[in-house]
Amino acid sequence: MGVEGLTTTRVAERAGVSVGTLYQYFPHKQALLAAVLERHLLGVVEAAEQACRANRGRTVLEISAALVEAFVRAKFSDADASRALYAVAPAVGGEELVTRLTQRGQIMLCEVLASASDRTFNQLATVSYVVSTALIGPIQGLLTSHAQTTTVEHVRDQLSAMIGAYLMAVGSPRESA
Repeated sequence: MGVEGLTTTRVAERAGVSVGTLYQYFPHKQALLAAVLERHLLGVVEAAEQACRANRGRTVLEISAALVEAFVRAKFSDADASRALYAVAPAVGGEELVTRLTQRGQIMLCEVLASASDRTFNQLATVSYVVSTALIGPIQGLLTSHAQTTTVEHVRDQLSAMIGAYLMAVGSPRESA
């Protein structure tokens, strides 16, 4: 069916509400899609933030493995939805939302990296930017190419190793207290 076949009437029927009720909350299809995109992206960011909070004070290798796992799990928990939302994001003004939520994730990443037990970082904002963009690109590529589960697992493991090695290389050993 795709986005072209999506109508507010079909959505209302599927949701079990009247079209009028749906229009009270979403004045048009783009507003509905934008809300779905925001909900999806919030779920991904919140999963990454939860992984960061749960790994405060751990090593950068533990942090990177947990972050990658949480991000991949969140994006692939409903791969079809993730794929569809990548496709509609530009049409519903999703760039601003993606930027805002990516920045939110980068702030949390800065906080967890500042707490790492084994490394310190001079330019946390830059490190966070590199880590987040290194993670987002390959996952988007896997989604849009309809990658097999085993490929996703292999890439997840490679991303964890790559990000962990990067963090070890750019961080300075933390001096013991």
